Amino acid sequence: MPKFVTIGYGDEAGYRRTEEAVRADAHAHDAKLQKAGVEMGIAGQAVQVRNHAAKEVSVSEGAFMRSEMPVAGFAIIEAADLTEAIEMVSKTPCAVAYGVVEVWPLNQVA
Repeated sequence: MPKFVTIGYGDEAGYRRTEEAVRADAHAHDAKLQKAGVEMGIAGQAVQVRNHAAKEVSVSEGAFMRSEMPVAGFAIIEAADLTEAIEMVSKTPCAVAYGVVEVWPLNQVA
């Protein structure tokens, strides 16, 4: 079954202005996905790793990508296709609480 990487973006303000019942349903949906085997977690502090020409590893604090909202979390999901993956993430906290969830097909290399 195809795999997808999802990245949830959201902030505290959007979360707080979402009705408590909607938030509760979204968290219950996440718990259901996790029980079904979806690997998901809350984003920690990012670091950037470089090793140009395989000569010297350098590490710097912070994310490379920039967005309007902070990264809230990640998941790796399995779905029959992109449509099913979208349906799966459309009820998660970031999607319902004024955030956004990106869905990236995880293409396997042979």
